[in-house]
Amino acid sequence: AGAKEDSFNLLDLAEYTKNRPWWRKVFAPSSGSSAEKYNVATQLVIGGVTGWCTGFIFQKVGKLAATAVGGGFFLLQIANHTGYIKVDWKLVERDVNKAKQQLKFHSSGNKMSPEVKSKVDEVIIFLKKNVILTGGFAGGFLLGMAS
Repeated sequence: AGAKEDSFNLLDLAEYTKNRPWWRKVFAPSSGSSAEKYNVATQLVIGGVTGWCTGFIFQKVGKLAATAVGGGFFLLQIANHTGYIKVDWKLVERDVNKAKQQLKFHSSGNKMSPEVKSKVDEVIIFLKKNVILTGGFAGGFLLGMAS
């Protein structure tokens, strides 16, 4: 009874997953766009949820930053008025005008550095490949800012 011996390769899944990075486990090994990996509803949900979270956090941080800047300016005015500090407002005005001139000079050139241009091109390519995900993110971001 000439039984033929079959040989099998054994794969230890626990060892295999330990050697893989976490992002490969989450996002799968495919490096294609999300349009290739997920259906339309999934893309909208992922984009909407991440957009809402980003918008909500952006709104809270923005309010905190505005409060900090406004409060700091308010305290500076009180300290100046009561005599604790003396602010040379002429010097402040001169420095602000100098900064305005530098901003006008840099913005009038309209020439982007090659590094910035390549990053902008990468973002545009990503947005074109993932239109549905981007649309969901934009909608979610606006809802997050409104809530």
